[in-house]
Amino acid sequence: MNGGPSGFQNAPVSRAFVLASGLLTIYFGIQGRSSTLGLSYQDSFNKLKVWKLIASVFAFSSTPELMFGLYLLYYFRVFERQIGSNKYSVFILFSVIISSLFEVLALTLLKDPTLNILTSGPYGLIFSSFVPFYFDIPVSTRFRIFGVSISDKSFIYLAGLQLLFSSWKRSILPGICGILAGSLYRLNILRIRKIKFPAFVASFFSRLSLPSPGTAPPSTASRNVIGNVPSFPGREVQRNNPIAPPAFTTEPPEESITTLVSMGFDRNTARQALIHARNDINMATNLLLESQSN
Repeated sequence: MNGGPSGFQNAPVSRAFVLASGLLTIYFGIQGRSSTLGLSYQDSFNKLKVWKLIASVFAFSSTPELMFGLYLLYYFRVFERQIGSNKYSVFILFSVIISSLFEVLALTLLKDPTLNILTSGPYGLIFSSFVPFYFDIPVSTRFRIFGVSISDKSFIYLAGLQLLFSSWKRSILPGICGILAGSLYRLNILRIRKIKFPAFVASFFSRLSLPSPGTAPPSTASRNVIGNVPSFPGREVQRNNPIAPPAFTTEPPEESITTLVSMGFDRNTARQALIHARNDINMATNLLLESQSN
């Protein structure tokens, strides 16, 4: 199982986050400060330095954690493709803030001397992502190993368990806080799933790093909007049938169809949505989500 086409096509926010996490981990590792970056009991009472707060969100404490963490962040780019870069940016910010608050609260209440400092890294985002991964990503294949039934999703869970137990209690607590943050997002607390950043904030991430090889430029076709459903000149879009066959019939690229299928959509429906969206995968994703909500 994969997260769609290889690379960070249609996932600029994920690309920027992975780059920041990897570079900061290397930077603080060279300086020998990796083991002191996580939140501590003292931080919950004293003024937390900004640089340490940023480092605790991005930089991993060790090389094994970096390997498993970046693998999971790379796979979870599928969610940015599914909900769009704007909403995924909101998901990242919500996950990081809420999980960090839970961590500080837990350190304050537990007062466990063995938890003098938590492991650092984007545990909040990674384990928050396991919530939509569990509910929204379907199993595509099943097989048996030594009589044990295993699905293609099992490898992602195993990587998550390895990361969760990498530093025992120091990593388990941030992982649990991340799952709680993801659960609150899924419950749509304060209608968080409807919130979007202004357009200029979302476009910042698209320009933050170089484009991935093979990334097609966004469609520039003019469009009208009826509700949230896009339409093209010369054709009226019915609200109750947002992916009806359009006049544009160019066959969509196979990798675009594969990307939508990996999100759980039916192959034929994904193909029709791409045709309607003139092979713009982001627009096609929005159409499919719109048709499910109607």
